[in-house]
Amino acid sequence: MPQLRDAVYWRGRSTDLVMEARAFIAGAYVGASEGETFAVCSPIDGRELAQVALCRGTDVERAVAAARGAFERGGWADLVPRQRKAVLLRWAALMREHAEELALLETLDTGKPIADTTAVDIPSSIYCLEWFAELVDKVTGEVPACDPQFLGTVTREPVGVVAAIVPWNYPLLMATWKFAPALAAGNSLILKPSEKSPLSALRIAGLAREAGIPEGVFNVVPGDGETGRLLSLHPQIDCLAFTGSGAVGRQISRNAADSNLKRVWLELGGKSANIVMADCPDLRRAADAAAAAVFSNMGQVCSAGSRLLVQRPIAGAFIAELLEAARAYLPGDPLDPTSVTGSLIDEAQYQRVRQYIELGKREARLLLGGEDCAAVPGGHYLQPTIFATDATSRIAREEVFGPVLSVIEFDGLDDAIAVANASEYGLAAAFWSADLGAIRRASRRLRAGTVWVNCYDELLDMNFPFGGFKESGNGRDNSVHALDKYSELKSTIIRC
Repeated sequence: MPQLRDAVYWRGRSTDLVMEARAFIAGAYVGASEGETFAVCSPIDGRELAQVALCRGTDVERAVAAARGAFERGGWADLVPRQRKAVLLRWAALMREHAEELALLETLDTGKPIADTTAVDIPSSIYCLEWFAELVDKVTGEVPACDPQFLGTVTREPVGVVAAIVPWNYPLLMATWKFAPALAAGNSLILKPSEKSPLSALRIAGLAREAGIPEGVFNVVPGDGETGRLLSLHPQIDCLAFTGSGAVGRQISRNAADSNLKRVWLELGGKSANIVMADCPDLRRAADAAAAAVFSNMGQVCSAGSRLLVQRPIAGAFIAELLEAARAYLPGDPLDPTSVTGSLIDEAQYQRVRQYIELGKREARLLLGGEDCAAVPGGHYLQPTIFATDATSRIAREEVFGPVLSVIEFDGLDDAIAVANASEYGLAAAFWSADLGAIRRASRRLRAGTVWVNCYDELLDMNFPFGGFKESGNGRDNSVHALDKYSELKSTIIRC
């Protein structure tokens, strides 16, 4: 990755950046069939970045036909695994060559700091693609023990045509979490990026073609909710992976049931509990981690530690440390490499978070923030906000998806675990303690797909699966387990 430049450099680059705004279908950039477009505006200052192709029914049909044709021809699905690996690694290398451009696109499109996109978002996306490329020629089948008159094998085969509908908070990373394992497994894929942040997905499509991804294997159809609905209903799509809201996830599941019963994999957010015990080994480190857990990326993180549970004997001291740590997350100009946080994604999200802040002022005690921040005119900037509340308040139960933290005091371990688990979500949790026995008990009892101990949201390692319990969804992204979502197991039994 290049070294961080100053804000003048990034602003200059942003004025010169050429942004691809057409759909990518059957190996070529194309306009929408009906000629429709939609405006993509930067959360940084509200300026229009591009008029992007709005894909409707005809475009979805074209993309599905291209993906189905590519899969049936077998040019990718039947490719020797090490050859698929080589193509995917070339694609990752091209993304690395264009890393600065991709990071700038992500910052302009989402309002997140350039320091994050250059150091985290783009490198993590490349790492994900490289990881699955390296995995593809190392996954083997099975020869189960059976009657000597027979020879039996269990093989993994691609499921077929995969659609991936991804969110706006980590546009390229969430897309890569889907398309990297799906393509590594031999599928063809149709990517539908969020209408709020489609630009990086459209750019990497050209890099995929340059790397040698065959025509029709990787398609990008920008559009709105109607575009996603058409994908979820299409009978020629075999699998759909989605990250987003619970309401949309439920509708996608209904659409899949009403069409061809395509398998659906959902990651639907969370209200993660971050539990700090009185014997926490380092209060300052825990406070710094708690602030980062909810204020990074403007709180627009599905696994954000938005419920902070603090044991009562240390509550006063810990909250004092927390208030100090939170002040580091005042928003700044996203194109300034010294900024730690930036803008919320758009006016709708800003108004949603503001409504929760006003609700919190009525039902809880405001400890910090709660006001706008005029970092850049035309953007949507909010101060980091902290409330002291109880576990029953709405701001402590509902996913805000913004820089708003609920602090809840508790007495003992059983109380903390009961509060942590009393949620419809189960994506992540964290536990801070020096007591090994308490750590073991809490880790087993917390109903969450990821549990961090004495840290939060650390070790972004593709070896670990990511996903949730309960209404946080099903299936897992990342790790070798992600291949299960995009594969079929076939038993072949031969009489000898």
